[in-house]
Amino acid sequence: MEPSNHTRVTDSIMQGLFDHPQNQGLIFGLFLCLYMTAIMGNSLIIVAIVLNPPLHTPMYFFIANLALVDILCTSSVLLKMLENLVQEEKIISFGGCMAQLFVFTLSSGTELVRLAAMSYDRYVAICHRLHYVNLLSKEICISLAAAVWAVGTINSLVHTLLMLHLDFCGPNLIQHFFCEIPPVLALSCSSTYLNEIMIFMADIFLAMGNFLLTTMSYSFIIIAILKIRSSKGKQRAFSTCSSHMLVVILYYSTIIYTYIRPTSSYSLDKDKMVAIIYTVVTPTLNPLIYSLRNNEVKVAIRKILPFTTKLQFFQE
Repeated sequence: MEPSNHTRVTDSIMQGLFDHPQNQGLIFGLFLCLYMTAIMGNSLIIVAIVLNPPLHTPMYFFIANLALVDILCTSSVLLKMLENLVQEEKIISFGGCMAQLFVFTLSSGTELVRLAAMSYDRYVAICHRLHYVNLLSKEICISLAAAVWAVGTINSLVHTLLMLHLDFCGPNLIQHFFCEIPPVLALSCSSTYLNEIMIFMADIFLAMGNFLLTTMSYSFIIIAILKIRSSKGKQRAFSTCSSHMLVVILYYSTIIYTYIRPTSSYSLDKDKMVAIIYTVVTPTLNPLIYSLRNNEVKVAIRKILPFTTKLQFFQE
């Protein structure tokens, strides 16, 4: 293969979230608060689950893993974005951009698979309650979690390595507030055909495949709930999976919108707003969704933070 005559771009400029310099301070404060809320909320969920033996069940094991993924996702994006908000020149190195792309793709891909694993947990708990301990033993849960992380890592590694083989010879303006696959591909001066093929394959197997598995699980769950005769029993069964259903709908709707379409249809303003949802809003809301609608988690949090018993936020 002949060497490329293109000069590789070593640094890129982030366009940022908004083109209003006068509001940078307000935006910085807002996203710093959201970031701290996401980190503290997810960390609190993990600590509460680890320190409380009653929460050492498959469902909470997967929730703790999801919280860890959310911390990874929001940190990979917001730390650099917050840094750029206080700098006049929003520059990121090529290596830094690839690192951010790898970590974000790892966390997003892992979350897709993990949500499917969590839906399977709810399916077994409701539809095969008597066999729950055997079907989701400690060994099986650990193996399933390891497989989820492995799938996410391999997917991210493939996309990052393919990105490293592209030529970036200018322009170097990333029309986004972080290095995500579509806006970075748009800067390449070489063919991105193979990259787009692999993105499409990932969409089919990771996004659509896991979405189908999740939908199937909840279809069986809903059928099983409808067969319960007492209204109290139906309400109790539904409450165990309603939080997860909300998280699934919020996350999948934004991911599918962003990735299941050609790069040529990339829309700057709309995609930035959608990206805020799955990089900032979802990781911030997930701890609130799981704690507000789960008495066991609220009790565990009270044990860690006794003062929360005085707050209406955590009252029964």
